[in-house]
Amino acid sequence: MREVTAADAVRDVLLRLRHSTHLLLGIAGPPASGKSTLAAEVADAASRSGISAVVVPMDGFHLAQSVLDARGLAGVKGAAETFDAAGFVALLRRIRAADSTVWAPAFDRALEDAVAGSIEVPPDVRLVVTEGNYLLDEAPPWRDIAPLLEETWYVRLDDDVRRARLVARHEAYGRTHDEAVARAYGTDEHNAVRIAASVHRADRVVLAPERS
Repeated sequence: MREVTAADAVRDVLLRLRHSTHLLLGIAGPPASGKSTLAAEVADAASRSGISAVVVPMDGFHLAQSVLDARGLAGVKGAAETFDAAGFVALLRRIRAADSTVWAPAFDRALEDAVAGSIEVPPDVRLVVTEGNYLLDEAPPWRDIAPLLEETWYVRLDDDVRRARLVARHEAYGRTHDEAVARAYGTDEHNAVRIAASVHRADRVVLAPERS
């Protein structure tokens, strides 16, 4: 499996798009590894090159906070069972069909909930980048995702840097320092171990820059 820098990975996608009409790219990795940042960088680079691109995060398929509260899952939000995985698979299949505009949900961190119909995916868009924790997971129905993607990346970042980012993120959204540390080294770490077990399914490992 190839390990490449983020800059090289972005460059290679642009080169590939010179010879293909469209590409569905998936970016996986543990929490705070830099998936969202890398997805935005790929889409921005494509747009600057005159290639239409859109980012569709998996986070739009979080179960509603009210559902998590009712099922006692609020404390493990972000775990695999707190997503509508089958719904996400169905969305990717619609995007691959490319026969009409698809409207995808987005996750609003201020609301801590998904908002339906937020992201427009036109049928003629050339690059669709999706990113999320479990794109390479082998449990059903997650295992149906990777075959729908034409290229998959796993983002790797030093674990100490990644955990520090997580603590800062949780603090930024209102948790105390102790609460943030407990979350980063508890539920988030449990999820990271599961996600890391699927790295072998990626087409390449992308080394994330250690910046904030």
